[in-house]
Amino acid sequence: MLDTNQTQDFASLLPGQTTDAGASRRTALKLALGVGYAAAALPIMAQTAIKTSSEGLRAGEGIYDVEGFSVPFYYAAPEGKTHLPVLLVVHEIFGVHEYIADTCRRFAKAGYLAIAPELFARQGDPGSYGEMAKLMREVVAKVPDAQVMGDLDGAVKWAGENGGNLKKVGITGFCWGGRITWLYAEQSKNVKAGVAWYGRLVGTPSTLMPKNPLDLAAQLKAPVLGLYGGQDGGNPLTTVNEMKDALAEAGAHGNQAARDSEFVVYKDAPHAFHADYRPSYRKEAAEDGFKRALAWFKAHGVA
Repeated sequence: MLDTNQTQDFASLLPGQTTDAGASRRTALKLALGVGYAAAALPIMAQTAIKTSSEGLRAGEGIYDVEGFSVPFYYAAPEGKTHLPVLLVVHEIFGVHEYIADTCRRFAKAGYLAIAPELFARQGDPGSYGEMAKLMREVVAKVPDAQVMGDLDGAVKWAGENGGNLKKVGITGFCWGGRITWLYAEQSKNVKAGVAWYGRLVGTPSTLMPKNPLDLAAQLKAPVLGLYGGQDGGNPLTTVNEMKDALAEAGAHGNQAARDSEFVVYKDAPHAFHADYRPSYRKEAAEDGFKRALAWFKAHGVA
C-alpha cells in the first residue's frame, strides 16, 4: 500500500486528471492496485512468492486517459531519474495484482520505467472473482484486442510524459499477456523488442479477437523472445513450431524482426512457470527466463 506522500507525489505527475464525480464513474481504479492476489488465483504459495522492495524506486498507481476512459495502472521506476527505457508489463488473466506489481519493481531495479495497465478495467475487476471459469466468461472473453492495443498506446504516451524515453520501449507479458505481447509487437511501431512468456499463439478468430499471433507473424515489427514450457498443456509445442515456421518464412521474405525472433523452451516446465505465487512456479526456469529477458532488451536497444 502506498503511503500518503507517495500518493500525493505521484498524483502531481498526472496532468489533466481530476477527482470529480464524472472521472470516478469513468474509471475502475482500485484503491490498492497491485496489492494482494486475485481470488481466482488461489492457492497462493507464500513460501515462493518473491517480494521486491520499493527502496530506491518511485512506485505507485495512477490513471491515464484513453478516449474518455481513465485506465488504472501500477508503475515503478528508479527514483530521481528521467529519460528511462520504458517497459510495458502485461498481466495474466488475474489483472494487476501483487505478482505483476512486484515484476514491475524487479524491472525498475534493472533501470526501467515499468508500467502495468489494468487492461480489463472497462469489463470488470478480475480481483473480485473467485472462480476462474466465471472470470474468463464475464471479463476476459469480453475484452477486444483493439481496446488493449489502444490502452497500451496510452501507457506509452503516459510514460513519455513522465520520465520515459520513447526511443527505448519494450513489452513483456505473461499467459494472456504473452499473447498480447506478440500482438503489440506485430501491430505497434512503439516497441523495439518484446518478451512473451507462454502466450497463446493460435486460436479461433472472433469479432473481439480477429487475429492471433500466428496470423500476423509476417507483420512483426519488433523481435520477440518467446519463453515457453515443454509441459504446457495449453500451449503445445506444435503451436510453437508453427510460429517458428511462420517467422522463418517471414524472415526469408525480408522481415528482419521475424528473422531476429527466438524461442526458448524449458522442457520440464509447465504453464505459468514464472508465476512465483502459484504451484506452477519453477525457480530455475523463471530465473533463467528473467535473465534472458534483460539480455534481450539490452541486445535490441531497449535498455
